[in-house]
Amino acid sequence: MSEVFRPYLIIAGPTASGKTALSVQVAKALGGDVVCADSMQIYDGVSIGTARPTPAEMQGVAHHLFGHVPLCEKYSVVRYLEEAEAVVATLFQKGTPPILCGGTGLYIQSFIENRQLFLQEPDPVLRQQLDALDEAALFARLQEVDPLAASRLHPHDRHRVIRALEVYYTTGYTIEQQNEQSLSKPSPYTPCLFVLDFHSRERLYDRINRRVDIMLEQGLLEEAHRILQTDPDATVTQAIGYKEFAAYFSGNITLEEAAEKLKQQTRRYAKRQLSWFRRMSSAHTLWVDDYASTEALAEQVLTIYREFTERGQKNGEIR
Repeated sequence: MSEVFRPYLIIAGPTASGKTALSVQVAKALGGDVVCADSMQIYDGVSIGTARPTPAEMQGVAHHLFGHVPLCEKYSVVRYLEEAEAVVATLFQKGTPPILCGGTGLYIQSFIENRQLFLQEPDPVLRQQLDALDEAALFARLQEVDPLAASRLHPHDRHRVIRALEVYYTTGYTIEQQNEQSLSKPSPYTPCLFVLDFHSRERLYDRINRRVDIMLEQGLLEEAHRILQTDPDATVTQAIGYKEFAAYFSGNITLEEAAEKLKQQTRRYAKRQLSWFRRMSSAHTLWVDDYASTEALAEQVLTIYREFTERGQKNGEIR
């Protein structure tokens, strides 16, 4: 029995590369909706530091999974996959093209691969028991239950050793077994992935620096102070855009130093994002500095996507 060909778009790339504006242009042309693929934009109450799209930037296009999670809640890739799948399935039922947009490579790759993940939240009792052990004892346990993971980890890499043990004790699977099991169910959707990149790294860095300046003008400092004062344990307080101001509020550095640190950390984060996306061989790389405008970039995306869908329908491609 043949299955329905369900193509969808993904617009990914580093911070400040223009993903939001591009996704809106593409969504308007296709009559589609935008679905968040960003691990910080899902939180409520932190719109400036996370660069969450404003109503003006959305231009009337429906956006899903943006700002829907209270700051006090923990969030995981497992929950993201559940929520994104529900949204995308509903959009396909309505005949509305989904456009995933974001810079969190783990979310995007996991959705593309239709990962079936078992471990959601660490067991606090188990974590406490493991935390009480020294590195030698932890590594000995890992060698016993998951020798493959032990061969790949350094004995002093306490965080990853504990995580590997948590996976085994919570699910009964080693990390390798979980990876195999998680890929056992093919995705019902076929992705057309676009990654934004730059020939000139300095141009990207200039955009990042300008974005930080604009965020400060929009009230980032006040937002960071509110979050750090009212909910210091929230996950987002460890995100770039907030933690850099903690030293300023405590009087240890100047505002100028905090802003420069934020720019530096954001540039480093962009490099890590690009490294992740460059490993995704199925991506269509679009060099932003080759295009005169977002509209021109959107036209290229639409041309490639339309050819992609026509080819898939003609070949009866199924994913």
